[in-house]
Amino acid sequence: MSTNATAAIAGPTGGGKAGGGGSGVSDSQAVARRLQSELMSLMTSADAGISAFPDGDNIFNWVGTIEGAVGTAYEGLTYKLSLAFPNDYPFKAPTVKFETPCFHPNVDQFGNICLDILKEKWSAVYNVRTILLSIQSLLGEPNNASPLNAQAAQMWENQTEYKKVLHKKYKDDAK
Repeated sequence: MSTNATAAIAGPTGGGKAGGGGSGVSDSQAVARRLQSELMSLMTSADAGISAFPDGDNIFNWVGTIEGAVGTAYEGLTYKLSLAFPNDYPFKAPTVKFETPCFHPNVDQFGNICLDILKEKWSAVYNVRTILLSIQSLLGEPNNASPLNAQAAQMWENQTEYKKVLHKKYKDDAK
């Protein structure tokens, strides 16, 4: 996904400002307020195929779900992700990983994701919605110039074969 497309879906985020050089309870409280605000925003959004909620009582650890977009090899498949937010969020990106095994050029066997907005292109304007939409978009539009899974990257050009392998691996992993 291009940086411009990512910025276009980012939109305004709202929420409190955390950080500022200090550490401690006030920063954690500001981050918690920001995450609560993002949760409410995500719950009221009309974005198809994405969702995320705190994992239990810890607002800093979330479970997300992404459905493959219509018209892609991932259509009809659902993936679970973990999102771990640092104490200096949104100034530092969360750690996002696929918990459901995902055969994709930009996802390794451990669920790590190669996506610029989760690394060097991170910005405090991004939020959980932006992250999930960007990963959903990445499923259908991988960056084959920066693969974590060389086999998936090589197969990508032949979508018929790619889809067969993808769906077989998805079913095998579900067992």
